[in-house]
Parts: sequence; structure tokens; C-alpha cells
Amino acid sequence: MATIERIATTPDWYEPYKISQAIRAGGLLFLSGQAGIDERGQTVAADFLAQGRQAFANIERVLAVTGAGMRDIVKVTIMVRDMAAHLEQVIQLRGEFLAQPYPADTLMEVSSLAQPDWLIEVDVVALDPVVAVG
Repeated sequence: MATIERIATTPDWYEPYKISQAIRAGGLLFLSGQAGIDERGQTVAADFLAQGRQAFANIERVLAVTGAGMRDIVKVTIMVRDMAAHLEQVIQLRGEFLAQPYPADTLMEVSSLAQPDWLIEVDVVALDPVVAVG
């Protein structure tokens, strides 16, 4: 049977919601969607880029707990509330936080996210540096 391990930062901004920040399983790290929230779970700003940068900073922080980094990401899913207004900013964020070879990516517009003031949420799958993957 495969081992599944819960990954969390201290503090864990998702603990009150009964969500794991990440799960380590099968040589991969599966991160829950990260939004533009701080360690207390408060939205950082009403600005799309500020929220996006915080979401990616949260991803970096969760990955760091595992010994992984942004270069270990193999799949990204980005959910935005308004594609037409923010597509160029999404591309900008990709350039700021991801490097070649860029991970596989799904970008989608959604009608809402978990909190009404969230404008972006990002989840990733990354290689687990602790486990050698085939």
C-alpha cells in the first residue's frame, strides 16, 4: 500500500478548513489550491497581481517544507475570476515564478472561488525530491 503523508507549514492557514496544504504520495507532491492569503488566512489585497504573487509565494513556502522548489513543478492549474481582464497578468506571473521548461498548465475562468474577494487560485503537482521518480 502506498504511503500518503500530509504536508503543512507552521502556521497552517488551511487547518481550520480541514484541508491539507499538500499531500506527498507516489513520488509526487500534490498542493491544494493556494490563494492570495497570508499566514492568518486573510486576503492580502484586492489587486490581482498582489493576490497572484502571494498565491505563488504560498506555493513556494509549502514546497520548501518538503525540500522541493518551483523547478520541481510539473503541472499547474490556475483559476481566475475574470480571464479577459487578467490574462496578461497571468502570463506575467508565470514568467516571475516559473522557468523553462515550463510546467504543463491548465488555465480556466471560474465564476467564484472559496472566498468572494479571491481573484486567483493556483494549485500544482511537483516532483518529490525525497523520492526518486522513474
